[in-house]
Amino acid sequence: MIRRILKKIFSFTMIFLISFICIFGIIPVQAAEKEPQTLGDLKQILADLKKQKAQNDAEKESTKQQIEAKKRAIRNAEDEITKAESDILKAEEKIQESNIRIEGLKEQTEKVLIALQQMQSQNAYLEYLTDASSITELVMRIAAVEQITSSNQKNLKDLENLIEQNEQLKKDLALKEKELEKKIVTLENAVKDLYGDLESYDKFALDIDTQIKTAQEQVNTYTKLCASSSKSYLGDKELLTDCTNTPYNAGWLKPLVKGSVTSLWGSRTDPITGKKSSWHSGIDIGRNSEGTPIYAAAAGTVSGIISRYSCGGNMLFINVVVGGKQYTTYYYHLLKINVKMGQVVTQNTIIGTVGGGSTSTSRGGYDRCTTGAHLHFGVMTGFYSAKTGTPKSRQIKPPGFNNKKGYNWSTRTAYYG
Repeated sequence: MIRRILKKIFSFTMIFLISFICIFGIIPVQAAEKEPQTLGDLKQILADLKKQKAQNDAEKESTKQQIEAKKRAIRNAEDEITKAESDILKAEEKIQESNIRIEGLKEQTEKVLIALQQMQSQNAYLEYLTDASSITELVMRIAAVEQITSSNQKNLKDLENLIEQNEQLKKDLALKEKELEKKIVTLENAVKDLYGDLESYDKFALDIDTQIKTAQEQVNTYTKLCASSSKSYLGDKELLTDCTNTPYNAGWLKPLVKGSVTSLWGSRTDPITGKKSSWHSGIDIGRNSEGTPIYAAAAGTVSGIISRYSCGGNMLFINVVVGGKQYTTYYYHLLKINVKMGQVVTQNTIIGTVGGGSTSTSRGGYDRCTTGAHLHFGVMTGFYSAKTGTPKSRQIKPPGFNNKKGYNWSTRTAYYG
């Protein structure tokens, strides 16, 4: 009886848990960023990017002001050091002058003492005193002699005190100079850090500017495509898929007739910076000279063009549908781009040519993320938008490649599953 009751309770509990899991899921999962579905979505992306740029520019301006404030503090400290050095020189001059005066007074005092000694030995001193016509004159003559000797002693003492003061002043000024030098080093380091922030803002601003430009091109392109499509134009509510006829692909082809994998997709050591565990968003394909034709790995619609970017050079994004699934293919370090935004390409379309050699900054070019002629080829799930870029979470190993260095092929139809 008890066993039957326990079985019923267990069955009821399992049914409840299964129902709960089906309705609510086991663990709450954060929803992925929504891909643009309509023309209005693209316009919203553009507006968000412009807002983000405005915020970035404000932070950049604030950093510039902080840098100027630190620079002013450095200039003030340098002026104080210059004044301290000048004061040290003046103190040294005063010490030298005092030393000269001390030597003169010492010499004068010695002469007075010698004269007094001589006067005393020759009774001249007594004659000088006894020759006084009155007691008053005698007292005055004795006081005069004592005043000469005490005055010399006082002058000597004053000068010695002055030298001590000047020596202490030199020490104080030297200590102040060291403190100011430390202050300048601290301020200079702060300025370096701020310039680092400013550089990051500059890089970010460049990214934002590039994204804004690409987003604007997407809006312009899809506005024209949607307005000229065979379906009724719904304005911002128009579905992007209704505006383009993205071809269907049964499979993938290689983007180059021949090539060799020279760098893998995924975590690697950066060949330029040497940073370990650096993420590589695609594969690098070598064994081709600059100017070699690049083909679309799958037919689709050109969704993004970025020209002369500082890390990637000329970059091209194509939205494709393969096996009923949406993907974005991307091609970096191109010498030339032969297609336009919104253009529908086939797998036989030459979309551009291999670059990465003459375009490298090491050879006077504009692309700092390349060391020689090659194609960076990548694939991600979903369609490309200027806002999402090529997020790591959506990148996949390019289909048809075994992701091993040295993998070679000599025909576009070669496929390594």
